[in-house]
Order: sequence, then structure tokens, then C-alpha cells
Amino acid sequence: MRQLKILFENNENWVISKTSQDPEYFKKLAKEQDPLYLWIGCSDSRVPANEIIGLEPGKLLVHRNVANICPHTDFNCLSVLEFAVNILQVEHIIICGHYGCGGVKAAMEDNHLGLVDNWLRNIRDVYARNKDELDAILDQKLRFNRLVELNVRQQIMNICHTTIVQEAWAQKRPLSVHGWVYDLESGRLKDLNSCFSGIDQVEAIYRVQARVNKTPEPIAHC
Repeated sequence: MRQLKILFENNENWVISKTSQDPEYFKKLAKEQDPLYLWIGCSDSRVPANEIIGLEPGKLLVHRNVANICPHTDFNCLSVLEFAVNILQVEHIIICGHYGCGGVKAAMEDNHLGLVDNWLRNIRDVYARNKDELDAILDQKLRFNRLVELNVRQQIMNICHTTIVQEAWAQKRPLSVHGWVYDLESGRLKDLNSCFSGIDQVEAIYRVQARVNKTPEPIAHC
């Protein structure tokens, strides 16, 4: 019980800290959120999205899961993506993995873990598609780090293949998808230089005939 009490004490101290700087801080925050960014990252407790990039609450929409995966069958992730792109109209989607990711490491090992094995299949698929490159890396840690990067790049493509993102591009809305990796040992971000901002960067087989919202025609009266 004492540990939970500490959390409430921490909360009270945080409130005091914020309101001492701006007495209207929470009243203004409660009115709306206007983030420019959607962060899709790992659930790992060592990767606090807002703190890493120095943004206040309300400036970053965050979705996290084990190993920052965005499969086309995950309606949770797709719902967040749709809300971010169509309602909040974010301009940047950041897929951020991290070196030392337990999910990626588990996917490299031949162990039965339970339900999560079905989720990690997505990463094993990434390994299979890049097997020659990965197997050529003799240093296990470097191979592990490379799979973290390749997983991020695959999730970028998964996001770009969605009708949600492609419809935004068809409507000429500013929207870019970025791939980053966070280094736990240094606290720094690494840009993988994988930025997608238009349908021309997507392979033709994955392009869809995106809908473009138009002003509805007036209804003729009888």
C-alpha cells in the first residue's frame, strides 16, 4: 500500500510544480489536445515518449505495444492511427523502436513464451525476409540491433500501406511517417532516414484507390 501512496504523493508534487509555473495550466490543457505528432513505440517502461523528445502533455499522441508493431490486423493500432490522422490531423507519425527491446530479442530466440508468441510472429516474419543480411552479422548484439532497425522500417511500410494514410495523401494533406530508434545506453534518438511523405514512395502493389472527400452534390427535390 505504501508504494501506491507514493504515487499519489508524486502526483500532488507534479500538480504543484505545474501550477506554480502557470496557475491555469490544467484548465488550458483540459480544453483540447492539438498534437502535431503520433508516436508509435514500445511498451518498455524505459522509453517514456514525452520525456525523450521534451514535449508537454497535449503535444504528442502516443500508442505503445510490445516491440512497436503495426500489423494490418491490429484494430487497436488502426483506430489510434485513424483518430490521429483524420480527427486530430497530425502531420507526423513516428515509429520508434529501441535497442535492447525484449520483444525483438524474444523473437530471435527459440522459446515458447505463450500468447505473446503470436504477436512476435510479426518480427519473426521480418527476420525471415532479411535472413541473409542478419545471419551475415556475426556479433549477436549487432544482429539484434539491426533487427530492431529492420522491424521499425517494416512498421513504417505497414503504416504507409493503410488506407488511412493513403487517403490523407490523396487529399494533399501534409503527413510524413518517420522511423527512429532510441538508444537506452545513451538516451539519444537515431534517425533511420526512412521518411515517407507521399504515395510515390510506396510500391505500386500496395497503393489503393484512395477516396478524396468532396463537397456533396445538392439533393434535388421532387
